[in-house]
Amino acid sequence: MVKTMIRRVIIMIPQLFIIMLATFALAYIMPGDFVTTQMFGGDFTWHQIMEQRERLGLDDPWYTQFTRWFGAVIRGDFGHSAVHARPVMDVVGDRMGNTFRLSLMSTILLFAIGIPLGILAGRFYRKPIDKIILIYGFVGAALPTIVLGILLVWLFGLRLDWLPPRGSVDPFLVGTGFREFISRIEHMILPSIAIATFNGVGMIYILRSQIVDGRSSDYAMTARSKGVPEKVIFNKHILRNSLIPFAQGIGFTFVSLFGGTVLIEQFFSFPGMGDLFLSSITSHDFTTVSGLVLIYSILSVVAVLIGDIALTLADPRIRVK
Repeated sequence: MVKTMIRRVIIMIPQLFIIMLATFALAYIMPGDFVTTQMFGGDFTWHQIMEQRERLGLDDPWYTQFTRWFGAVIRGDFGHSAVHARPVMDVVGDRMGNTFRLSLMSTILLFAIGIPLGILAGRFYRKPIDKIILIYGFVGAALPTIVLGILLVWLFGLRLDWLPPRGSVDPFLVGTGFREFISRIEHMILPSIAIATFNGVGMIYILRSQIVDGRSSDYAMTARSKGVPEKVIFNKHILRNSLIPFAQGIGFTFVSLFGGTVLIEQFFSFPGMGDLFLSSITSHDFTTVSGLVLIYSILSVVAVLIGDIALTLADPRIRVK
């Protein structure tokens, strides 16, 4: 177990370096930059624009810029956002808490929806309840998340006025303790439902398939031949083995939702990292974009590591090579 963890950590080092190089390359080849975009067409001469570019090192060779940026990132400095006139980590830090809470709530809802429905579909294979769940899956696979978001806002936010359709907290409740906490929960309900309702379709299909295969497996057949009740076989053997793969996917599911809330945050005017990502692209704030991409990538690599460790703990027979 310890050797497996050490090997995975060592493998992460070249992975992270390649991610950093790819992140820098994407930002470098993008047309335009903040200085040219913001100063061109204003009360600045072309000579002043060139002086500003030279001062910021934007005219240096790519390898010089990458070395300078790489050294800063290693020290924990992701650069300075020219748009916000603040360090990138401070700008991201203001939004990271909102995205983290939204992703956590969405992950909880996703597993709360996907696992029970997958178990029911597998347990009652080819019965009416299985067919109903499959219909739900077909609708979920075809209906975009943003469409569900529109329906939720129209029904619960505008029509019934039960939940706030925009923002992350009531500004008048900031600093009020428990009331602020409740307000943040209320603002996360609609976007969390929009993210989790149909994103769990794949989980349902996988778990259903695992359970169906487990019912005809050798260990299930052996248990039946020994007279073990079907309920015990399902709960103790089939279900337990079917849930093992999900131990590996918990961390990666959270990170995928962490990085997949871009459109939902934009639609619900939720001030998170996804909303910051889109606004940074439109304003050519590539320093912030690079920092966000790198943070998402690092979280993904770490999530895979955590998933491998969780899978090894859940099933000692498995050893990651």
